[in-house]
Amino acid sequence: MKKSIVLAGFLLGLLPATALVGAEGPIARVPAVQESTTDPDVKAMFDSAQARGAQIINLSLIRANAPKLAKPGSAVAYAIRYDTKTPRSLIELAIFRTAQLYQGEYEINQHTPMMKACGYTPDHIAAVADWRGSSLFNPRQKALLAYVDQAAKGDVDDATFAEFEKFFDTQEIVEVTITVDNYVGTALFTRALRIKVEDDGRLTSIGKCES
Repeated sequence: MKKSIVLAGFLLGLLPATALVGAEGPIARVPAVQESTTDPDVKAMFDSAQARGAQIINLSLIRANAPKLAKPGSAVAYAIRYDTKTPRSLIELAIFRTAQLYQGEYEINQHTPMMKACGYTPDHIAAVADWRGSSLFNPRQKALLAYVDQAAKGDVDDATFAEFEKFFDTQEIVEVTITVDNYVGTALFTRALRIKVEDDGRLTSIGKCES
């Protein structure tokens, strides 16, 4: 019996370390849930993502550790990308700027392809960080960006809100604010748990985007 245990330990020691932690190594400070999970909530979440053409990204694999929260959270993210009255291209601009403001490198990596799909050029994307000094954005986009810059910090002055309100109706204002709120949380979540950017090209669903 002892010989069998010793032999098993020896053979285990010969396995590559990556076999114990997954092909790309640990993807966060906490373990990832396997795509093959049988948890009904997680399975429903993963199936819904794949039905929309998404791949299961690292963020989803980590959030799935809290399935009862992850499932509705995923539904909100898809509603933001598929079901808003606010044009998808403006929603994406709000997401991207929010990720920048919170150093959300994970989200910036996922949403750069979405920015392109929504009609933004590489020059547009590069200019978002200093949008006030750029001529690439129209008045509606600039009103949005000014609102996002302040809303992401929790307070919006009257002048900024008044300008924003010229271009967006009540439903759109609430949609944009929910979007900012959601992606502030996502940026903080990915940073706190140090979720790694995918190194294999996996992307979530882009949603309904138009130029």
